This record gives sequence, structure tokens and C-alpha cells, in this order.
Amino acid sequence: MSDDRLIVALDVPNAIAGLELAAKLGDAVSFYKIGLGMLTGGGLALAQELKDEHGKRIFLDMKLFDIGATVEAAVRGLAQFDLDFLTVHGDPHVVRAAKEGAANSDMKILAVTILTSLDRADLDASLLKAGDVQELVIERAARAFDAGADGVIASPQEAALIRALPEAIGKLIVTPGVRPAGAALGDQKRVATPAQAVTDGADHIVVGRPIWQAQDPAEAARAVLAELPKL
Repeated sequence: MSDDRLIVALDVPNAIAGLELAAKLGDAVSFYKIGLGMLTGGGLALAQELKDEHGKRIFLDMKLFDIGATVEAAVRGLAQFDLDFLTVHGDPHVVRAAKEGAANSDMKILAVTILTSLDRADLDASLLKAGDVQELVIERAARAFDAGADGVIASPQEAALIRALPEAIGKLIVTPGVRPAGAALGDQKRVATPAQAVTDGADHIVVGRPIWQAQDPAEAARAVLAELPKL
């Protein structure tokens, strides 16, 4: 089994494209992220097939946000698929409800702090609390942990600060916004290399376009893994 610290984002249009990409990646990748964009393209069926027939781990990136009862019901339904990770927004009431919904499963609830595509200007436009983005991420992470989150999604630039929180002991840090050395930034604004993210405390890194847009995706995945500190 390959190093599961690398999670490849299957940000492709549908389940058929996802299976084709997974076939190209083969044994190079053992952990996949399936996001909201593929939900209507057979995302849950793809998750089941990759898990049951190919032995892959699955991170379902739904970023759920709603009233507590709705979140709890949604998570309870998703928990029956026996997936590894599920994201919800890091608001404490959402995290608590998600943990209730996942109570009879092994699925880990990961809280989103502040999306890695956002900067202070974006937060201002959304009327969100004033202050340094990094400080807000740390505060949201601590509150999510207190509410029971198994881990958080955070920019690699905040990983070390979150890892240093007393509340973070035994918790997961999963970092999108990871770009191999020399890769284009795309729509990410708060980024780091794979090695830096892991060194700073990330348990898993999420990489999408630099792998699936590569001429040889498996080779691109192996190159990312080669950048990571040795286990």
C-alpha cells in the first residue's frame, strides 16, 4: 500500500472520469478525496467502488452546513457508506451535530476553518469578523476541537500553529492548498509545498490539479510522495 499521507482530489466531472484517473494512478495512491462537484456525477457510487473493489481510503468533502438536526441526519446517512473522512463547516453547532450523526461509525469528522481560497478581502466581503486570517483559523480550529471534531482542514501555513494547540493533541490536520515545488497556484492563495506542510504538522496533504492534469499522473503522485519527509 502506498503512503496514505497523500490524498488525491478527484476533481473530475464524473465517476467514469474518476475511475479512469484512479486506474492511471494505480498503486501509487491509496487515498482519494471526492468533493461536492462530483456529487451529481456519481460521487457516492465512485466512493463505494474505490473502497470496496480497490481497497482505497475515501475522504468525502461535502463541507456540510445547516441547522443541527439536518446536519446530524445527513451525516448519519453518509456514515452508512463506511468512509474515512467527512468535512463539515467548523461552527461548533455543526461539528456537534455531525459527531452525533457519525456516532455509530468509524468515519472521522473534519472541520473546515477558513477555506484556503479565501483571503482577508474575501472575509470582509462576507462580513466575517475582523482580524488576521491566521488568527481566525487558529481560533476556529480550537473551537471545533472543543466541539468534538476529529480533525480540521486548514491551510498548510496554519498547520504548525494548529498543531501547537493543546486541543489538537491526538487530532488530525488535513491540508489542501498544497502545491509541489514549481507548480501553478491555481485558485489557492495560502499554499505550501508537500514537505513543508507535513513538517509543520499536517497528517495528510490534498493535491489535485498538479497530479490529475499531469501527462503521467502516477509519476506526478510519486514525485509528491518523494518530497515528503520519511516516515
